[in-house]
Amino acid sequence: MDSLKNATGMAKAEPTEQQTKDEYNNLSPEQKKKQTYSEWVKENYNYQYERWMPWIADQYLKWFGKGDNKASYATKEQLNKTKVTGIKQVDQIQDDVNSLVGNQLGSNGLLAPIGNMVSKEGVNRAERGGKDDKGTYGGPVAGYSDPVLEKGQAAGQGVAGGAQKVGSGVLDGAKGAGGYLGGLVGGGKK
Repeated sequence: MDSLKNATGMAKAEPTEQQTKDEYNNLSPEQKKKQTYSEWVKENYNYQYERWMPWIADQYLKWFGKGDNKASYATKEQLNKTKVTGIKQVDQIQDDVNSLVGNQLGSNGLLAPIGNMVSKEGVNRAERGGKDDKGTYGGPVAGYSDPVLEKGQAAGQGVAGGAQKVGSGVLDGAKGAGGYLGGLVGGGKK
């Protein structure tokens, strides 16, 4: 049970509603200006959801998926969408081949290490927005890579904001020029 709590981040007891309000009230005034209480609760809920749901899906497949991981399950689902004929016998052969291919990526298949890696590092990271189960982008080198990524994201947002202002200025200039030219050739507002 301790491994379950550690894996989901629930090693400590869930806070009560009053404890949650107290935690929000202890935030700095600057942080409170940025978010209302409901926005702050929603952000914390989304953070926990992002951490727990990939793990819950993995456990579900482990217990009820007959040896499937996310990669093998997704492979089977995609292959099942490719029915070629409506002939019962041919469809049965195709289902068997689809299961064979998907099972090779499952926990007991020849390609199990690849399926597990794709499930953990591919699908789970995609579900978490690129983050691993610890909430970092870089894994073991997160201390070095995450600050660089955050600065890169901030720089990208700054460049995007600047480009948006330049684009807006160009568009306003073009509208002004269009109105001027329209007035010269007899168009424009009357």
